Amino acid sequence: MTKKAIFNWSGGKDSALALYRLLQNSEYQEIRLLTSINQQYQRITMHGVREELLEKQAQKLQLPLHKLYLPNKPGMEPYNQLMQETLQKFTDEGFSEAIFGDIFLEDLRMYREERLQEAGFTARFPLWKEDTRSLMRQFIDLGFKTIVVCVKSDVLDKSFAGRVIDHQFLKDLPGSVDPCGENGEFHTFVYDGPIFSEPVSFQKGEVIYREYKVPESKEEKTSQAPSKDICRKSSMGFWFCNLLPVKSSSLP
Repeated sequence: MTKKAIFNWSGGKDSALALYRLLQNSEYQEIRLLTSINQQYQRITMHGVREELLEKQAQKLQLPLHKLYLPNKPGMEPYNQLMQETLQKFTDEGFSEAIFGDIFLEDLRMYREERLQEAGFTARFPLWKEDTRSLMRQFIDLGFKTIVVCVKSDVLDKSFAGRVIDHQFLKDLPGSVDPCGENGEFHTFVYDGPIFSEPVSFQKGEVIYREYKVPESKEEKTSQAPSKDICRKSSMGFWFCNLLPVKSSSLP
């Protein structure tokens, strides 16, 4: 029996490898990409990649793209409501599965499964619990090309933003950083590989620093006493490499 699945596409390496595996599976009649967009800045949430480049990715992947527009810094309730409305539209079209590139974040998987079950969906995780260094070697050896667009400044320095991931990149990563950046250490934009009809053209812009306030936990919001974790950071810093769309090939 063939199925219809939505693929939660971030534009990055884990998504690309999971999609590669999914496309080898003939049981899926239709696959549609789903990506969250910051409506104010018109960029992929977290990754900071321009919406225009996301569209070019989808064109080169030859897959339909559905964009979920989110307000800047949405709370969980508005996000859940928008997502449920989106899932309902997919349900009405006969979609029943949602695919993710997550690898080992148990709490995130549990959250996804619970929310999807409420909407009548089954969650699938093609890369789940695999060794991340092995996954990155597979990714590179398959011929995928990806560039680092965002790094967390307290674990990686500015020089990593804008680097193309290759075997030397993996060697240069500090031992405390996951090779897939699964703990949020870095994010990427995939511009070529075996699932693309041709490369996505872009050029590298400037590398800029952004700092964001760390949201309070539910316990901190309701507590009248100061947090016991006196070392808790109030903000997080990130280095972003701005990618610019171009008409002709201008790959790094």
